[in-house]
Amino acid sequence: MSNDVMAEIQRDYLFNLVLKGERADGRAFDEFREMSIETNVIGAAEGSALVKLGDTQVLVGIKTQPGEPFPDTPDVGVIITNAELIPMASPEFEAGPPREGAIEIARVVDRGIRESKSIDLKKLCITEGEKVWIIFIDIHVLNNGGNIIDAASAGSIAALLTATLPAARYDLGEDSQIPMRDIPVAVTAIEFGGELLLDPSLDEEQIAGTSLTVITNTDGSISGMQKSGA
Repeated sequence: MSNDVMAEIQRDYLFNLVLKGERADGRAFDEFREMSIETNVIGAAEGSALVKLGDTQVLVGIKTQPGEPFPDTPDVGVIITNAELIPMASPEFEAGPPREGAIEIARVVDRGIRESKSIDLKKLCITEGEKVWIIFIDIHVLNNGGNIIDAASAGSIAALLTATLPAARYDLGEDSQIPMRDIPVAVTAIEFGGELLLDPSLDEEQIAGTSLTVITNTDGSISGMQKSGA
């Protein structure tokens, strides 16, 4: 049986479940899978977190070091976010330069952190125009069970909350925590069969026409949105 036929059978099965108000894993339309977050899992990193969301697993590491600010923001720290889709995480992931999916994950996570102003970037300034703290957020997708963005966002925030600015290592005073002032949360939904399903599984993602990620702050305000698909 061809992959196209199998995909059509899967789509019809999931569609009929939605028409009955059901999902394949028994969840309600607005129900998330169980999430667990373990922090400080990478000894060599300044901060880290391992997130499990259903079958999805994402590892996030934080590295921090002093460096030059951007010329147009001389007194503001720098955030650099990267995502890697490890080939063993999914047959669809290939080794090589970052693909569109990895770039999108990094962009959405980065935007959520910046636009929520969850980090006080002014406090990352060491010497205006010369030296600021640079924060590297490295996202590694270990297993793709669907809804990578929400897992990556949660892992990034958890890792940042545990991360240290190693000032003593660079003779810049005492070590301190990254100055966090908000905890943004990403929620992704897909549209399928005329319904919105939160936290889509991989099977649901593969047959959905549209997905929407909304990032909100602790006060309920929206700090970012990303639409994918038709």
